[in-house]
Amino acid sequence: MKAIVISILALLLSINSQAQNTNKKSEVKTTTTTVKDSDGVKKIVKTEETKETQKIKLEQEKNNTLNIPTKPSQVDVTTKTQVSVDGVTKFVDVDRSAYYTYNGQKYQVAIDNSGYTMTLPDANEKTILRRTSNNNYIFKNKDKLSVGYFDTEGNLVVETYDEKTDTVVLEKYIVVKP
Repeated sequence: MKAIVISILALLLSINSQAQNTNKKSEVKTTTTTVKDSDGVKKIVKTEETKETQKIKLEQEKNNTLNIPTKPSQVDVTTKTQVSVDGVTKFVDVDRSAYYTYNGQKYQVAIDNSGYTMTLPDANEKTILRRTSNNNYIFKNKDKLSVGYFDTEGNLVVETYDEKTDTVVLEKYIVVKP
């Protein structure tokens, strides 16, 4: 009986010591934005959760010391973004909502229920951006239908086929950094 109690106690202590071998940090940031446009008022709630996990590695134990110093180790960071537009919730890898400039004009890209919308601040005309299965976006406004994507700097690159010249024309909307 004594051996069973000691075995269970040793098992519980070993499980507890394994749980202490990582440093964990979690941060949740919630942003609420209200957008007024010709369609009315939209409430956008963005919740971004960032988790950092670091495994603790110890240096070599030194004789006649109580504390063992730790070694620097890799920190794994994961971010999950949840966006709620008028009560419809979806998860987004990266939120591309921002202001962009092209040909001297400033455009606003805002997330909506199905993707993004792009507008000039003083115009009612909207361009829609809808995500495809290969991480590109269908770029549609009243004049054209194109394909777009976000480059590594966060800029929006739109490719449009020109029938007259039989070429693909690139337009690059530069993200405005805050």
